[in-house]
Amino acid sequence: MSDQPSHAPYDALLLLSFGGPEGPDDVVPFLENVTRGRGIPRERLKEVGQHYFLFGGVSPINDQNRALLSALREDFAACGVGLPVYWGNRNWAPYLTDTLRQMVADGHRRVLALTTSAYASYSGCRQYRENLADALAALEAEGLPLPRVDKLRHYFNHPGFVTPMAEATLAALGRLPEEVRAGAHLAFTTHSIPTAAADTSGPAEGHGDGGAYVAEHLDVARLVAEAVRKETGVEDRPWRLVYQSRSGAPHIPWLEPDICDHLEAVRAEGAPAVVMVPIGFVSDHMEVKYDLDTEAAAKAAELGLPVARAATVGADPRFAAAVRELVLERAATERGERPERCALGSLGPSHDLCPVGCCPARAPRPAAAGADSPYA
Repeated sequence: MSDQPSHAPYDALLLLSFGGPEGPDDVVPFLENVTRGRGIPRERLKEVGQHYFLFGGVSPINDQNRALLSALREDFAACGVGLPVYWGNRNWAPYLTDTLRQMVADGHRRVLALTTSAYASYSGCRQYRENLADALAALEAEGLPLPRVDKLRHYFNHPGFVTPMAEATLAALGRLPEEVRAGAHLAFTTHSIPTAAADTSGPAEGHGDGGAYVAEHLDVARLVAEAVRKETGVEDRPWRLVYQSRSGAPHIPWLEPDICDHLEAVRAEGAPAVVMVPIGFVSDHMEVKYDLDTEAAAKAAELGLPVARAATVGADPRFAAAVRELVLERAATERGERPERCALGSLGPSHDLCPVGCCPARAPRPAAAGADSPYA
C-alpha cells in the first residue's frame, strides 16, 4: 500500500491566470483581448497602456506566474504529489484554450484549476469559469475529448495565504522610520469593483451590502491586523479596507474609498504613516506596481506622509504548500472522504462547487466548474 498522498481522481492541476504583455508590441493587442466586445477605440487603449509602457511594456504577472509554477512543482515533488502542473491565461499567451488542448493531448481527463484570485466576485471567479466554458466549447467543436475541470475553493482565509500577508505587513512596518511605526495606520487594499457586482458576489443568500467580496476581505484584514497587534503590542492601531484600480464609467458606483483619497483623509486626521497591505492580490503585478508603488506612493510623497507597501504572497513556499493542501483536500472530498478543511477567521472554508446564482454574470453565459456547468 502506497504511503504517497493521493491526488486521485485528479490527474493534472491548471494554474489559471489573467495574463499580461511581455513587450511594447504586446500592450495594445493584450488590452484588446481584455476589453473585447466593449467597443473601446484603439487610441484609447494606447492611452490606457501607458501604465505598461512605463515598465517597458512588460507586465510582471507572467514572470510571477512562472515563479509560482516552479514553486508548486517543487513543493509537489518534495511531498510526493505526482500531479503535473500546467499554466494557461485568459488574455495572453499561454492561452487557456491552447493549454487545455495540450492537457487533453497529454491524456489528462480530470483537472483541478487554481485561479490567481483568492476571493468571490464576478471578475475574480465566475469570469474565469466562463473562460473555462469557452475553452471547453472550442475543444468540443474540434472533436477533442473533454476533460472535467473543477475549481479549487477560495483560499483567502487559508493560513498559507494569511500568514505570509501578516509577516509582510510586519516587515513593511519595520521599513518605516522608527519614530512613526507605533502610530502607523494599516490600509488594506484590493481591486475596486462596481458596487452592484460586490453586492451579488458569492452565494445568493449572502447578496447585498458588499456581498462575499467585501465580507471576505474584511475577514482577512481583521486576521492580519490582529497578528500585527499581537506582534507589536500596539492595541489600537487604526486600519481600514480601501480600494484601488477603478476603471469604470464615472456614473457607475464602485467600491470606495480609493487608496489615494484615503491617504489624503488620514493625513488630514494626523496619521504619522501608513502601511499599504495589498490583501486583494496574489502577486506584485501591474496594479500593485503602478497603482500602489507609483501612483499611491507619489500621492503620499506629495502629502509628506511616510508609507511602506507590504509584499504579496507571490511564490512563497507556504502558499505553494497551501495549494497542495487544497488539492489533496478536494481530491479526498471527490473520493467521498471527509478531510479537514483548513480556514482562519469567522467565515469558515468556502464552498467547493459554486452554486447557482453565485457571482451572476452581467449577461447569461455558460460557466464551467459550478453547479450550473454544462460540462459537469
